Amino acid sequence: MSRLNPLKRRVLNLLAFVNVSRIRYSKKIMSVIDFNIEKRAVASKARAGTLTTPHGVIRTPAFASVGTKANVKGVLPEHLVRLGAEVVLANTYHLYLQPGEKVVQEAGGLGKFMGWEGSTMTDSGGFQVFSLGAAFGKTISKFTKEDAPEEESMAVYDADIASQHGQLAVIDDEGVSFTSHLDGSLHRFTPERSVEIQHALGADIFFAFDECTSPTAPYEYQKEAMERTHRWADRSLKTHRQNIEASKKQALFGIVQGGRYPDLRKESARTIAEMGFDGIGIGGSFSKEDMREALAAAVNELPETLPKHFLGIGEPGDILEGIANGMDLFDCVAPTRIGRHGSIYTKRGIIHLTGEKFKNDFGPLDPEISTPGTETFTRAYVAHLIRSKEMLGSVICSMHNIGFILALFKDARQAILDGRFEDFRADFIRDYYG
Repeated sequence: MSRLNPLKRRVLNLLAFVNVSRIRYSKKIMSVIDFNIEKRAVASKARAGTLTTPHGVIRTPAFASVGTKANVKGVLPEHLVRLGAEVVLANTYHLYLQPGEKVVQEAGGLGKFMGWEGSTMTDSGGFQVFSLGAAFGKTISKFTKEDAPEEESMAVYDADIASQHGQLAVIDDEGVSFTSHLDGSLHRFTPERSVEIQHALGADIFFAFDECTSPTAPYEYQKEAMERTHRWADRSLKTHRQNIEASKKQALFGIVQGGRYPDLRKESARTIAEMGFDGIGIGGSFSKEDMREALAAAVNELPETLPKHFLGIGEPGDILEGIANGMDLFDCVAPTRIGRHGSIYTKRGIIHLTGEKFKNDFGPLDPEISTPGTETFTRAYVAHLIRSKEMLGSVICSMHNIGFILALFKDARQAILDGRFEDFRADFIRDYYG
């Protein structure tokens, strides 16, 4: 019997390893976040809920203010709190290049590094596959150009982004190679590397590596990119679960792709939903005309119990469309981007303070909404600052815009709780778009 003991031990150890592996890759692993739905709308898929992360509670539907380089441009963390922000999203690509994920890790993670005590998120760097690769050298919007009014289009590749990225991006089945916009050096992102970087950044929620295609890409390429995204999602999830410590502190969202094609969106949603992610992101790009159908096709295949994030969507009408389709989280650079150039949201639509008529307009930025920290400033004053290229003008506009969008989410959430979301949405659209 003594001769069998070493063999028995080896067998027992092997069985233990197999059991641990099963637990590690189980689709039912307990998540570090907790999502609860409080109320559903009657005539749409809109829902109000709470998403609890290791750093706080996010009341959904909610907007993640974009802090690309660990800062929301022009807005201090304490001002974000005052404006009502509960979560900030940072850009993996930029933080990887500068200051480097190790610096952020040594600081104690993204939140501590930027002085933000609330919940945090990071993207995967996959967005750069789109803006550096397929769309390089083109003006490509989140929506096709003919569908997006000039003053409201959120350009995915535009003059600003052109100055942020390098001159090369090569996509293959393993990942993407690209040059740095800082010094032209060559870098490589794979699903495994993206997860490794995001583990170091330490956000409460992060996204699997994906390929985001142009809205004009043909069906064949959309399908190819979608299938590649699925393989990358599987590799991202396995890499995350192999890091036991990170799995205890961070949640991972998978991303649905498929472009404007409902059948691809449906297939992608089904595939990603079956993998066992903590939440789901709806990625890619659409035409305005196709967004509703493509979004609905994806949502119908996704579990009700998972939080859903509509990536890169921040135009007010699109936000309400997303909420009506069951989206819980959103992010977009638009509030601070248009704010830096002197444009602000109002209840009656976007206005551009560089216009001649605002030189002597001594009324508030928006007479129908008061944004904390900007309520004492007049349109004439801020218009003067913008024309004079004074930094304060951009700061005021950015604060006002973030406050406006956060207030829109707060009001939409309350409307869902009160059972009047459809009326709220109709009233807002009527007033905002005239």
